[in-house]
Amino acid sequence: MGATRRRPSRAGPFDRVVQGDAKATLDGLPPSSVHLAITSPPYNLRIPYLGYADDLPPEAYLAWLRDVWRSLYRTLVPGGRFVLNVAPTSIKDFRPIHHDLSRDLREMGYIMRTEIIWYKQTMGRRTAWGSWRSPSNPHIVPSWEYVLVFCKEQWRLEGDRRRIDIGPREFEQFSDGFWTIPPERRRQGHPAPFPEALIERLVKFYSYRQNVVLDMFGGTGTVAAVARRLGRHYLHIDTSEEYCRLAAARIRAARPPSGCWIPAPAAGLPAPAPA
Repeated sequence: MGATRRRPSRAGPFDRVVQGDAKATLDGLPPSSVHLAITSPPYNLRIPYLGYADDLPPEAYLAWLRDVWRSLYRTLVPGGRFVLNVAPTSIKDFRPIHHDLSRDLREMGYIMRTEIIWYKQTMGRRTAWGSWRSPSNPHIVPSWEYVLVFCKEQWRLEGDRRRIDIGPREFEQFSDGFWTIPPERRRQGHPAPFPEALIERLVKFYSYRQNVVLDMFGGTGTVAAVARRLGRHYLHIDTSEEYCRLAAARIRAARPPSGCWIPAPAAGLPAPAPA
């Protein structure tokens, strides 16, 4: 009788859905173990997320995120990427939060690689014109979001060329920093989910198969589900039990490529990480 072929074991603390605090969970990960992090943090605009009150004072909000970014930096491999999606703030109380976040990250030692303009094609719902046909007080209505890209210590991410899965036409298209992608319409209970097309571009462009991809504000699991479908290990973190249950179901349904074994998340949810 031939030897039984065994599947590889789980990738340490990865390939999991974690209901818990972002910083505490990141602090529990091995150093230099993550190749790509993609996230969109709570916007601090009283958005009705489950499991999180989106209403910190502005400076407390930035200080909280700085703590998360420091914890993330430790977990990234040299050359590991951090992709941060952030939208322009409201019209009347405009605050350039994307400038605040990029300043903080650069001061911590992150290298800023680029910024992508994600054009969402949402002008059809436009209502806030300000002063109609007058220069007295016209409004610019944001139809885009920023996708800010950083890396740790060096620009180059080492990897096996046999694990590249981006085609030449995709590479040419993705390297143009103006991405026209409609917003996600199927919200599944989350107020601001990623469209899968956006995450697929980022995962293919910035990582190799078998790399580790995480989202520390994971919502309903778009990043982790796309990562598994594209043959990457994943880690989904969110404080909401309901979002984590939805994410686990999505990740289980995402089938990895043939010959690329990425396990589904374990049944049930772990206990919340300590705050």
